[in-house]
Amino acid sequence: MIHSDRIKVLKEGDHTRGQYVLYWMQASQRVEFNHALEYAILRANSLDLPLLTAFCLVDEFPEANTSHYKFMLEGLQDVKKSLEQEGIGFEVLLGQPTQIIPELAEDASLIVFDRDYLRMQRKWRESVISLVACPVFQIESNVIVPIETVSKKEEYSAGTIRPKMQRILPDYMVTLRHRKINNPCPDFGLNGLDITGASDAMKRLRIKNSIEQQIRFQGGTRNAKRELRNFIRNKLDQFGNLRNDPSHDYLSNMSPYLHFGNISPLFIALQIEATRSLGSEAFLEELIIRRELSLNFVYFNENYDNFECLPNWAKETLELHAFDPREYSYSFNDLEQAKTHDPYWNAAQTEMVQYGKMHGYMRMYWGKKILEWTESPIEAFEIALRLNNKYELDGRDANGFTGVAWCFGKHDRAWNERLIFGKVRYMNDKGLRRKFNIQSYVDSLL
Repeated sequence: MIHSDRIKVLKEGDHTRGQYVLYWMQASQRVEFNHALEYAILRANSLDLPLLTAFCLVDEFPEANTSHYKFMLEGLQDVKKSLEQEGIGFEVLLGQPTQIIPELAEDASLIVFDRDYLRMQRKWRESVISLVACPVFQIESNVIVPIETVSKKEEYSAGTIRPKMQRILPDYMVTLRHRKINNPCPDFGLNGLDITGASDAMKRLRIKNSIEQQIRFQGGTRNAKRELRNFIRNKLDQFGNLRNDPSHDYLSNMSPYLHFGNISPLFIALQIEATRSLGSEAFLEELIIRRELSLNFVYFNENYDNFECLPNWAKETLELHAFDPREYSYSFNDLEQAKTHDPYWNAAQTEMVQYGKMHGYMRMYWGKKILEWTESPIEAFEIALRLNNKYELDGRDANGFTGVAWCFGKHDRAWNERLIFGKVRYMNDKGLRRKFNIQSYVDSLL
């Protein structure tokens, strides 16, 4: 079922007889539980046309590194195999969407977009719309409830978005039937990038951040579902109790797959809900409320990637304490190379640099300490975001921007005032030692 509010007409136009319906896949890099793909199939069948799916591979995407591209290409291999087995054309085309999609649109009856929320992707779509003549439809598939259905404005916190979400959520917790295409797609001779081998495909790319990381996961829907099954069987029952303990591995590891659209949040939510597990409620709070709060933030707040995104109370208190003396002060290079006095912070930074994914609780501690150890809160914000985007496999997305902003007071409340932090929530190493066997986390990384 595709709710009508997932569908937005971005451009009206005559349904001229083209060679195909074009689905520009960008955010939802999957075949299963993909509302945009299902809508494209529906329209192609209604027009008695084949469906061509195009993915635009931008090889100089800001802050993306080698590991990010490799993970993405692994996922696109899954997509290509599945779509071609179903008779749906799929091409990975190297270049800017603003050049590629208008060219493909010349032979299209209509275009279907999936939806993303960050500034660059939104500008891509706006530019493409201005350059094409055929009708354009946007289908929202990477959320459980469409962003503007939940709220028409930026929400202050989880406490304000939660009741709005809970009132309408049951209507959207429904499965999505996969349709079959009626007309197989012929070879249109587009000469797309050969992605049979991710390493070979990457040789054609110009990647500025050539960073080799020991990524523990492989991209793609099959691997995402394997991780999810493992989480449900072995971790979900204790997720509520142990998810914040970095000395234990009770995380779902879904964030990289959600970042690249390899798996649907709706599919995950339905699988978790069906278990009736003790940890289901805590997990769904993270997946639905917290994740959609982060998407609400980047969609409605144009300053989501800088210090100005913070609430006024946080900016004021941090600026008031900007010149407080720092016991320790580190440069960007010191922090990047994990050269601080704090073994817990160094372990967290090392985990992120080496493996592309830091434990969620440690990421909060990590961000707080950057605020404490740099010359100004504005500089601290920039450093935290730069490191997070450069190394995290799930960086450069709504959750990443929100996670960094939270360390500086976003979606939080004022606490007791102290040096440097002002009224922003404080975290320290004593809390880590008190709550966890934090040394075992350090020993596993340093």
